[in-house]
Amino acid sequence: MALLHIPPIQCLLTFEAVARLRHAGRAADELCVTASAVSHRIRQLEAHVGFKLFGRSDFSLTADGAAYLANVRTGLAALQQATPGSRDAALRAPRLSVAVTPTFSRQFLMPRLELFRNIYPDIELALHVSIPLLDVTAEQTDLQVRYGIGAYADCEHRLLIGEDVVPACSPSYLNEFGPFDGFRTAAEIASARLIRSPLEPWSTWFASCGIDQPEPHLGSQFNDLGLVYDAAASGFGVALVRQKLGAAWFESGRLVALSERPVPSPHRHYICWQPGTLERWECAAFVDWIVQTLH
Repeated sequence: MALLHIPPIQCLLTFEAVARLRHAGRAADELCVTASAVSHRIRQLEAHVGFKLFGRSDFSLTADGAAYLANVRTGLAALQQATPGSRDAALRAPRLSVAVTPTFSRQFLMPRLELFRNIYPDIELALHVSIPLLDVTAEQTDLQVRYGIGAYADCEHRLLIGEDVVPACSPSYLNEFGPFDGFRTAAEIASARLIRSPLEPWSTWFASCGIDQPEPHLGSQFNDLGLVYDAAASGFGVALVRQKLGAAWFESGRLVALSERPVPSPHRHYICWQPGTLERWECAAFVDWIVQTLH
């Protein structure tokens, strides 16, 4: 059998433990993982081998599962004899590296990360900064959160979150240069200092207002959305702000929306990976978790 088709050792160890103990919770305790991780590994293994391993909720084996268990036990025994301590090595916490854009990490991921740790305490997670739109990371990672228009040809991906944007500014800027009546006329827009960013082009808002004018070429510019929002909150001018990503700025009163008619942004956040990556249960678990958490 080609090496590529061999299931992950963690899945095989989990299958053997569940089949022997006939209980997911006791298998989880023995393997020092959560019951959720046990279930995920069994599903991964069944997807890998192409048949059901257990027939009922009492963890009785199917005929295919029983035949496969015999082969698994033979293989594990051979590995343990050939490499002393191999079982301990296989049970070490799997490591997962994820590249994330800065503001997404601070506003969406970090506040929820404890939930992931509680569900999968056996996964050692390492986060790396990714530059939005350029998709540049400091080093190779297992998974990557990208911000852009999607349809990536160089990887597999799933949508995490799409958002609407609305022009916003600080209360002090509004008091000094307002009021604005929806910020939808060329005259109102021309009277304001527009904060620029390639991450959120003003052309999105101009088109929604029926205004035919190019992207502004003057004014403060930032290449991180969090910096854009901080600049607007500091009175630099008016910025296009994502309603969910910028929720903390709106809720704290640091920013006020200038329109009640938000428009969809062309840019979205995606979780991306190279083909074959999700054969590792920890990678599949993180992708499933983050998609479900943000939807």
